[in-house]
Amino acid sequence: MHRAADPILRPSDEVAEALATGAPVMALESTIISHGLPQPRNLEVARELEDIVRAAGAVPATIAVLDGVAHVGLNDVELERIATESDLRKLSQRDLPVAAALKASGATTVSATSFLAARAGIRIFATGGLGGVHRGWIQEQDESADLDTLARTRITIVCAGVKSILDVPATLQRLETRGVTVAGYRTDTFPGFYLHSSGEPIDWRIESADEAAAIMRGQDAFGGQESALIVANPIPVDQQLDPALHDRVLGEALAAADREGVTGQKITPFLLGYLVDGTGGASLEANLAAVRGNVTLAAQIALSWSRA
Repeated sequence: MHRAADPILRPSDEVAEALATGAPVMALESTIISHGLPQPRNLEVARELEDIVRAAGAVPATIAVLDGVAHVGLNDVELERIATESDLRKLSQRDLPVAAALKASGATTVSATSFLAARAGIRIFATGGLGGVHRGWIQEQDESADLDTLARTRITIVCAGVKSILDVPATLQRLETRGVTVAGYRTDTFPGFYLHSSGEPIDWRIESADEAAAIMRGQDAFGGQESALIVANPIPVDQQLDPALHDRVLGEALAAADREGVTGQKITPFLLGYLVDGTGGASLEANLAAVRGNVTLAAQIALSWSRA
């Protein structure tokens, strides 16, 4: 539902019109722009992803917080701010009230983007990989806020699995425990983010965007817990990171993090940065290939959902 009068949620004119008329619209996060890619490529990719959505016949809603206001859909000037401002915060759902009160600006993570998209009335969201349970959870009990948000937010999120630096089996178990549905798109195993497959089986397989939209309608018909649907879309085999290179560099990254005492919020950017450097940028290219595929599929689901 469109909330035009909401003082802290501001849809762009394009998004507001799409929501009001029932046109297909889908959300995009902004942390990949501000924290995930180097300049100036980050702005080029942000525009490219929006172009993919529009070419498919849907409306893109890139989400970010600017001067304390949650923007659902950004114009080109606002995209440039996200891509170029050096002091942007990385905002999880828990950070949104603080950012609003202090009139801060920041890029939204999966949890914040999911929350704001659902609040605005947007049902479909595309990203690269989700957060999850970190390796060594028994010692650190470190897991992403994405899991809690997806357990209580009615959103369909298309992703290439969870980041491969995480404990994938534990993350899948946690999603099951919290009632989050996971369906593989034309796959019987959970994607491995940079890799086509993590090797972990998943219970449900779908073959089309229409089937994803049908599951969404089923969620609404049954009611109950307002949890998410994860559509796990693997990167094509010919675009994945070389598995042997991935495993070798990830092992080196984990050893380096342990040696240097990197923990908490610093561990994910440390490991991902190590992978980019250790693979000569190949992990970044695999990440972008996965994101493009996810955005394309999410736009198709948005079209199917709009016809419901």
